[in-house]
Amino acid sequence: MEPASKPSKGRGLIARTLLFGVVVLLLRFVYVVAIRGGSCTSGDFCFFSLPDELSLPGAGGIFRGAANVRFAEESVVSNELRRRWTSRVWPKAVEFYAAIFQDLVVQGFLSPTSKCLCIDTSLGQEVFALKEIGIADSVGISKNKSPPLVITGDALHLPFGNNTFDFIFAGRVLDQNLRLGHLAEEISRVLKSEGFLVLLTGSAGDRYSLHSLEALFPFCKKVRSREVDGIDSLKTLREIVFQKEELNLNVLHKGEEGENDAYPSSGGILVNNCPVSAHKLQLLRSAEPLIEEEPLKPWITLKRNVKDIKYLPSMVDISFKQRYVYIDVGARSYGSSIGSWFRKQYPMQNKTFDIYAIEADKAFHGEYASRKGITLIPMAAWIRNESLSFEVNHDLEKKGDEKGLGMGRIRRDSLSSGNLHTVQGFDLAEWLKSTVTEKDFVVMKMDVEGAEFDLVPRLFETGAICLIDELFLECHYNRWQRCCVGKRSPKYENTYGQCIHLFSSVRDSGVLVHQWW
Repeated sequence: MEPASKPSKGRGLIARTLLFGVVVLLLRFVYVVAIRGGSCTSGDFCFFSLPDELSLPGAGGIFRGAANVRFAEESVVSNELRRRWTSRVWPKAVEFYAAIFQDLVVQGFLSPTSKCLCIDTSLGQEVFALKEIGIADSVGISKNKSPPLVITGDALHLPFGNNTFDFIFAGRVLDQNLRLGHLAEEISRVLKSEGFLVLLTGSAGDRYSLHSLEALFPFCKKVRSREVDGIDSLKTLREIVFQKEELNLNVLHKGEEGENDAYPSSGGILVNNCPVSAHKLQLLRSAEPLIEEEPLKPWITLKRNVKDIKYLPSMVDISFKQRYVYIDVGARSYGSSIGSWFRKQYPMQNKTFDIYAIEADKAFHGEYASRKGITLIPMAAWIRNESLSFEVNHDLEKKGDEKGLGMGRIRRDSLSSGNLHTVQGFDLAEWLKSTVTEKDFVVMKMDVEGAEFDLVPRLFETGAICLIDELFLECHYNRWQRCCVGKRSPKYENTYGQCIHLFSSVRDSGVLVHQWW
């Protein structure tokens, strides 16, 4: 039994020695933090140390440990900053960013001679990490001053000249800023040609959002995109590396002059002018199928189909769009679709949408005056700017007449069972091109009583169809009537087959369109 007891005694001695060492280190740490005011240097046995001497460009002073920061206009760092720098969070964050930056150095995106900017870094961990790996010419900017690592400033109005930095890092600002388009323009402005921009975001997890993010930086090319573990390793982040391309003004001017040539006249035939990329094809494959066979009771079938609709924001992240726009073409009353459907049911992902209500019938104009966030366009959506004959009959609408004459519609003939009014029509496609851009998230609902067979081809002809992300389209055709078995409505000449062709053409262009009712 004695031989077995010797190893046991040896293990006990080792354990007591290790415990004694831990107690000594703990007492030393308490002394440093509590007695000496929290100054951590390598000689103080702290687990994280600041460099003994760190030069700060433009600061007019020397950084000598967290408790001894000398600044041009401030004698010492505030107690709050000192507390943060000696916390557990600070070294963990610095270690995380240092690993990110070291990999970027290895890949050639960052070098010791780079002039670096970190956007919206409130505590300066990113800046300190850059300096820790030997990149001295680094500065951060945030609304909250954190000298000497971070200066005060607005990311939307960067206080630097054009082409100032070789390297820019932007992390959480992408997930918090509501004016991403403006932010992207400012970042692009201060980044040198051939310089690198690194974005770190918790979004951009799908192809659609990644494409939207890339579109915010049109003069940069993506050189890398990968997933990385977050600081706590519980959340996956996406790192995207862009390189700013040298601008060729001759190419830009040529593109502007030839803009109209990109969309040849179709003569009424639908032409696909939209680049259908992989992320759009993936979405279209996930969309609910079109109802190919004509329903015998369309007023029931199409209404039920709404439950099967897969909304775009329910499939992808729309965070990286510059603006969010909903256009209701043929809006009628506020409660018809804006109030009853869009604002209540559409998944907006907590985004604020600019809403446009396009309605020619004067009977509905008054109620929009008190509606906030809605712009009324009191005209008829059309293929050109001209005066139109517009038919309405509100008496029949109240009675629920099958012909639906209460729904205002454009008439190009002299036949009418309702009241004809002269209204102003406008070119919807040209208006759309002047109102939104490809960087915006655009949702459109169109219920125009048969005019869709004019408006949709015009959207293709002008290329405006490419600006629409999601379209809810009601197609009007000579459907079966409720009142009479085997009898079709004489109100419309188009067939259900022509409606399916219209829907298919829109989807072929890369636009997610749904059959509306």
